[in-house]
Amino acid sequence: MSVRLPQADAAEVSAGGCGGAARMSAEERRKSERKRLPPWFRTTLPTGSAQARFNDTKSNVHEHGLNTVCEEARCPNIHDCWGRGTATFMIAGEVCTRGCRFCAVGTQKTPPPLNANEPSELAEAVDRMGVSHAVITVVNRDDLPDGGADHYRKCIEAVRERSPDVGLELLCSDLDGNLDALAHLLVDLPLRVFAHNVECVPRLDSVVRDPRASFEQSLEILREAKRLRPDLVIKSSIMVGVGETDEEVVEAMHLLRQAGVELITLGQYLQPSWKHLAIDRFPEPSTFAAWDQAAREMGYKAVASGPLVRSSYRAGLLWEEAMGGEPVVTRDSTGSAISHLNPSKELLTSKSKSLLATNEARLSSEHQTI
Repeated sequence: MSVRLPQADAAEVSAGGCGGAARMSAEERRKSERKRLPPWFRTTLPTGSAQARFNDTKSNVHEHGLNTVCEEARCPNIHDCWGRGTATFMIAGEVCTRGCRFCAVGTQKTPPPLNANEPSELAEAVDRMGVSHAVITVVNRDDLPDGGADHYRKCIEAVRERSPDVGLELLCSDLDGNLDALAHLLVDLPLRVFAHNVECVPRLDSVVRDPRASFEQSLEILREAKRLRPDLVIKSSIMVGVGETDEEVVEAMHLLRQAGVELITLGQYLQPSWKHLAIDRFPEPSTFAAWDQAAREMGYKAVASGPLVRSSYRAGLLWEEAMGGEPVVTRDSTGSAISHLNPSKELLTSKSKSLLATNEARLSSEHQTI
């Protein structure tokens, strides 16, 4: 006697077979796991003179076919920065020799040769945009003996020659740890700010960054830059939301300060695509406020700490703050990136207060040891 087996419903089969859950591909699963942005991720548009300056800058960019990191990276603060006369330009190519898991820039072992005309083209772009502070950022060029240092130098010098009144900030690679190349780059270079980002806390180097990068190597570049050019303001940046703890962020800030870093930015990592490193968490604005206060107590001259802060956020104003100006966020705050930079003690959560207390205890202990 034969037994007729129950027939599976067609809908059940297509949903995953045998009435089970649907089987998703690795791509579908990673896409479904991408976190939604929390409610504090909001931006506002500039008004008045800031809106007019943004419109002028945007017109110049499109009319002359200029390329900026601001647009290509879809930065959420583009209105804020362009409205204040700051823009960021990327040089040395459109692809990088490294493959950091957080970064949207393409990777290629042997990129195309450097564009010999780039220095003059960059100088023209900065001039046409009419900015007051230009951030020049670079891709890693491990394929070059000097990591691209000589090319970076030529680009900076060309901009200064054509636009002597524009403040210049270089967001540099680690040059593969080549200190001789760093010395060649920085000698008499007309900069306001030398920046290099550590990106994450030390423990997460192997998770977040390319194997050729490390927190210690980045610290060495920052320390040597300050030694070579004590007149320059040294800057770095940390992303959060990649697996770190609050305490590790404070410790990383402390290590950077010991290395001579005077400007620091802290912001939320946002996953460029499902293929990139997944977001671990979204620290609340009160936690960013606590990190801001901790950084100031460590002696940083200027701080930008908030969910939508990027390493070049309000770069010109941040430099002015380091020179003695008022804190960046108190100037016509738009709320586009920072909820509060200088919070009162009452605004801090108990967790944030604990972070500050831990940091104060560490600094006190080290002072007594010295």
